[in-house]
Amino acid sequence: MMKSIEYASGNIKRVVAFRLQPGMDVLNGIEEMCHRENIQNGVILSGIGSLNGAVFCNPVPMKDKKAGYGYGAPTVLYGPIELTAAAGMICHDDDGNILLHIHMSMSDQHGTGHGGHLIEGTKVLLTADFVIAQLDGLVMGRRFDKELDVPLFAPRQK
Repeated sequence: MMKSIEYASGNIKRVVAFRLQPGMDVLNGIEEMCHRENIQNGVILSGIGSLNGAVFCNPVPMKDKKAGYGYGAPTVLYGPIELTAAAGMICHDDDGNILLHIHMSMSDQHGTGHGGHLIEGTKVLLTADFVIAQLDGLVMGRRFDKELDVPLFAPRQK
């Protein structure tokens, strides 16, 4: 049996551009801007810059999870890192709490590529420049999927 696609459509309401300062936590900085600008439904259009190390995670096999996979232990990179791209969604739960789901592509000082799910602990080296879009006409929700035992994106019409 083929599962249906969950979707919703809307429009870009406005765009907010910002720069995070040296030493700031990237995930916390993006969340702060979402609170400041009251953005609960949005997307990251662009994210580039330099990082003083990076902390991220990737899916790994996990026998105790219903789906057989989950996010493993964080990967930690040290030293200067180039943030070549960030992409993600600005969602919220049913109580209105902002839930960010952001992935990064990076390269270390030797040009070796890295990437994964952004978590707290990734700090700005010189600058981290972002452009986010607030969406209108749809709800960028997240909810816990009991079948897979993980929180998932759950878009719906407003």
